[in-house]
Amino acid sequence: MVRNIVVLGGTSHPQLTETICNHLGIPPAKMLLGKFAVGETRVEIGESVRGKDVFIIQSGGGKVNDHLMELLITISACQTASAKRITAVLPLFPYSRQSDIPYNKTGAPLSKVPGQNSSSSRSSTNGYTFDSRPQTPYPGQPESAGLSNGVDSLHHQLGRLKTDDRRNGASITSSPARSNTTSEGHAIRRSDTLESQKSDKSEHFNNSHHAAVNGVHGANGVNGLAKPTTKPPAFEPQPGYKQWVAQAGTLIADLLTCAGADHVITMDLHDPQYQGFFDIPVDNLYGRHLLRKYIQYSIPDYQGAVIVSPDAGGAKRATAIADALGMPFALIHKERRPTQITDRQNATMMLVGNVADRTAILIDDLADTSNTITRAAKLLKKEGATKVYALLTHGILSGDAIDRINASALDKVVVTNSVDQAEHLRRCPKLEVLEVGNVFAEAIRRVHHGESISVLFDYN
Repeated sequence: MVRNIVVLGGTSHPQLTETICNHLGIPPAKMLLGKFAVGETRVEIGESVRGKDVFIIQSGGGKVNDHLMELLITISACQTASAKRITAVLPLFPYSRQSDIPYNKTGAPLSKVPGQNSSSSRSSTNGYTFDSRPQTPYPGQPESAGLSNGVDSLHHQLGRLKTDDRRNGASITSSPARSNTTSEGHAIRRSDTLESQKSDKSEHFNNSHHAAVNGVHGANGVNGLAKPTTKPPAFEPQPGYKQWVAQAGTLIADLLTCAGADHVITMDLHDPQYQGFFDIPVDNLYGRHLLRKYIQYSIPDYQGAVIVSPDAGGAKRATAIADALGMPFALIHKERRPTQITDRQNATMMLVGNVADRTAILIDDLADTSNTITRAAKLLKKEGATKVYALLTHGILSGDAIDRINASALDKVVVTNSVDQAEHLRRCPKLEVLEVGNVFAEAIRRVHHGESISVLFDYN
């Protein structure tokens, strides 16, 4: 039994929390988790955590946003209650597939100022600056350079339109809704009032070009006809600006740190660079040894099988298992160029390696919609593979993934229970689940006692 430790379990995976606590020999701490009628998350801790080592278990599957908010509130509650150390145990890290990637690798794009040469521009940028509309004035630049013809042309158009309005005053003031009458009977148009002059100026500013082209003058048009309404142009990014992707990676890291987390334990991050977003220690456990043991003890004649990576990004993960077991390796390459589809290609995928008359074992870190592994299995069967296994660390299996797996060429799909798989097991007869609770329990025990967890990464 481990002393001076508190294990709190969220609503994402109660079964995993129970497995970890049974391995540690302690009961899970009492806490109240619920929601108000409006949908706000409510967290109450029923035990004292003062001066204790707290581990909060919450996975990223299911309702990811609700589970993340529940985790943040629980971390904040433990920090307020004077916990000695707070460790967030995330078997599946939420938002791990949205790392921070700028629009291009060269950084912020630059554009040249129109009408300016390098000699008249600032020497620090060699004639280049961030393009903006309207441009920021600086010495030597005319006022309001964003206008095509300058300010003088604008004043000329406003004066001409005002003269045309006075010429058509009789027809314009025929509408009683847009005119006022004095005691002498003379009509005062709305555009002669102080308030309307301000509004008409802005109106002419936006529609002066359209009115000149179509022959429409005045506030109400010619002969009292209504002025045609123009829709604003569709939004187009100005030259020199690029759309940047959302920084979900650093945002989640900052949220966990600001909430009060001192340590993070997770497994098989989709992008290993995610650890660099944190200012606190992050232990990324590997699920490869579980998959390796399954291949050794559950797949007959595994040495004659072939390890296959469904994409180039997971090649390093698959080759680590292939090298440890002394097995051959193959790779599925996603061809994104417009090529002619041949018999050896499945849409945009082609196989690099030989799997004919062999068992193919697909290795990947997660499967969400299962589109990649099902297409890969179809290609492998087409290339002559006798059986196709898919070994995944995180089986998210959202949407119609289960139906897709049942109808696919996959013979068996092996996942870990980093995400709750009870409903998936009921619907998919091809699914098999491996237990990771013991791995996380051992990692929690070693972190609590200050021991090294490198033994969990040892393949030998």
